[in-house]
Amino acid sequence: MVLLLAGALPAAAEQAVVADVATAKVLYAQNASSRWYPASTTKLMTAYVALKAIEDGKAAVDTPVVMTRYAASQAPSKMGFQPGSVMRLDVALRMMLVKSANDVAVAIGEAVGGGSLETFVGMMNEEAAAIGMKDSRFVNPNGLPGEGQHSSAKDLALLAVKLRTEFPTFATLFGTEAISTGAATIKNTNGLLGRFDGADGMKTGYICASGFNLVGSATRDGRTVVAVVLGASGTIVRDRRVAELLDLGFKADPAKETTLLADLAVANGDAADISGEICSAAGRKERAEAREDEAERKDGSPGSHLHEMDRARSVVRVSLGGAAAAPGIEAGITQIANYNIPVPMARPPYVPEKEGPPLPPGFAASAGREGPPLPSDAVAVAPAAPDEGDGAN
Repeated sequence: MVLLLAGALPAAAEQAVVADVATAKVLYAQNASSRWYPASTTKLMTAYVALKAIEDGKAAVDTPVVMTRYAASQAPSKMGFQPGSVMRLDVALRMMLVKSANDVAVAIGEAVGGGSLETFVGMMNEEAAAIGMKDSRFVNPNGLPGEGQHSSAKDLALLAVKLRTEFPTFATLFGTEAISTGAATIKNTNGLLGRFDGADGMKTGYICASGFNLVGSATRDGRTVVAVVLGASGTIVRDRRVAELLDLGFKADPAKETTLLADLAVANGDAADISGEICSAAGRKERAEAREDEAERKDGSPGSHLHEMDRARSVVRVSLGGAAAAPGIEAGITQIANYNIPVPMARPPYVPEKEGPPLPPGFAASAGREGPPLPSDAVAVAPAAPDEGDGAN
C-alpha cells in the first residue's frame, strides 16, 4: 500500500518503506523493492548473524574478537585499534553499530566465521535468504563498496523486524546514543536518537553510490515501527524524512492494512549508482547549504518531526579486553603479545650437491660452506619474510 505524503523527498525519487514490527504489515511503501547499495546498513546483517550464533550456542557475548591486520586495514569509519587488539563480541557489536566501525565489522565477521571472512559472508547470504530478503546480496560485513552488494528498503525493513522480534534482549545495542572509550566519547551516527520521541535504533549508511541511508525504529506505548529511507541527498534530509515516516507509522492502524513486507514485489537488475549526484561539487554544495539552514532552524518547529536534544546523551563505556579464553588467546587480555610478528628460526645448514675446491686456511670445514664461525654472542636469523600485504591473516 502506498500512502501519498508531502515530505523532504519527492515521492517518485525515494526508496522507502514503513512497517509495523509486531505484524510486519506495510504502512507505507515507495519503490521499496528497488535494488540499492545498502552501505553501512549492511552492519545490521552482520549483527543478525552474530546474534544468531550466540542464540545457537556457536558463540557467546564474551567470545574474543581479534583485530587482525586485514580488519585494521579497512577504510574509515573505524575504531582504529592496533592489530592484535582483543575485545568481547558484545562490546564489538556495540562499537560497530554506534561508530559504524568498518574495522570492527570485519573483525566480528572473522571471529564468528571461524577465522574465515568468506565463511561469514556465506552465512550472511544464507540468513538473508531464510529471512526472505530476495533483493539482497552481501559481499562484505561492513558495507564498503563491493561489486554485487545490494539490498532494498523492503529487505532492510524485513531484517529490522527480525532483529527486533528475535533478539529483544539485545535491543539496546541498536539504540545506544553514545559510547566512551575513556579517551573519547563517540556519538551514534543515527541523528534520531534523543531527538525523536521513542527513537531506539537502528543504523545509518553512506557511500557515494548509495547516498544517505537510514533504517530507523521507534517505540511508543509498547508499539514499535520501523522506517527505511535509501538514497537521501544528505543527513538532514534523511533524518527528517525518516522522522516524518515514523510519525506516519504511529498514526496508521495496522489492523486496517493487509499487505505484508514479504508480499512486496521482488526487484531485478543492478543497484542504482547516484555517485554523480551525491559526491559531485553540486551535491556537496547542496549539503553545505542545508547545514547552514539547519543552524538557523530549531528542531521542534512546525513540520520538523524532531525536537532539540534537551538532555545529556546516555553514554555506554566500552573497552578492549574482558573476553573469554580461546586457542592462542588468554582470557581477559587486551592485546596479543607479539601479534603477527614472525618468530626467528635458524637456517638449516646448506649442503652442496657437489663438493667444491678445498677451503682456504682459517676456514672451518662443515656440512656446508657456512664461512667462519659466528661470534659466541651472535644468533643466526632467517631472512625476513616477504610482506604478504593486508589481509594475509
